[in-house]
Amino acid sequence: MVVSRLRSEVRKQLGENEHEADWIISHVTGMSQADFVLHPREIADEEMRQIEDIITRRNSGEPLQYILGHTEFMGMTFKVNDLVLIPRQDTETLVENIVSKIGKKKLKVLDIGTGSGCIGISIAKLCKNTEVTLLDYSDSILAVAKENADLNGVNVKTLHCDILEAVPEGQYDVIVSNPPYIETDTIFSLDNIVSSYEPVEALDGGFDGLMFYRRIAEEVAKDILNENGIIAFEIGYNQGEEVSDILREEDFSNVRVIKDSCDNDRVVMARFKPSLFSSLTD
Repeated sequence: MVVSRLRSEVRKQLGENEHEADWIISHVTGMSQADFVLHPREIADEEMRQIEDIITRRNSGEPLQYILGHTEFMGMTFKVNDLVLIPRQDTETLVENIVSKIGKKKLKVLDIGTGSGCIGISIAKLCKNTEVTLLDYSDSILAVAKENADLNGVNVKTLHCDILEAVPEGQYDVIVSNPPYIETDTIFSLDNIVSSYEPVEALDGGFDGLMFYRRIAEEVAKDILNENGIIAFEIGYNQGEEVSDILREEDFSNVRVIKDSCDNDRVVMARFKPSLFSSLTD
């Protein structure tokens, strides 16, 4: 079968996911979308079998990113597996705003709950003077992040720490995090791709979805964030006011909510400026 006909067939078989057809064909054949037009060729039998297997798995609900083992984020390639969340375009809002704040300054950045490493690695790639540390509670997850750092040619540190149990080592100028923020009772009502395939530990933010924001703001950041340092969270679309209130109550100032490209609240950013009173009573 020639590639032009294959594209049409794959789109039909994928149904509502027809936009993924070219991605699948390129992955299996090594052809670019330009090759489909400029250098078309017959698809080998083994390639057909691989494509058919991917379609079967995709139509069963398995995320294509997990099937292929990689995805794109901020123009870079990241390996993913079922230990880590699939990076999403929404999270690029968080990276873009932190990168604009850092610029060329030489700062120390901590990415809490790094997962695939997409946030911290993107910051390290785009802000050459930063010293980035990727933190997660699992050595297996950190191995994925380190592999992605190597893949994208950046030097980062990794730190194993469960922030619900301990405060991480070090002092930092920037804390950035996309923590679990889904309410426990609603996780399994989410889209099947999320609830059945992505790691629950990376989704569950406690009974109200705010557990990690409280822990980071109340306990972690106060010990490790330098004065006038920046903290930036990704949030759920309806959590802007609540997360802002948590930060204001804990000596953070200049709190602001930032919207994503779909006009949903997506990021809360603030500065740590402890008051004289709090420093005397700590």
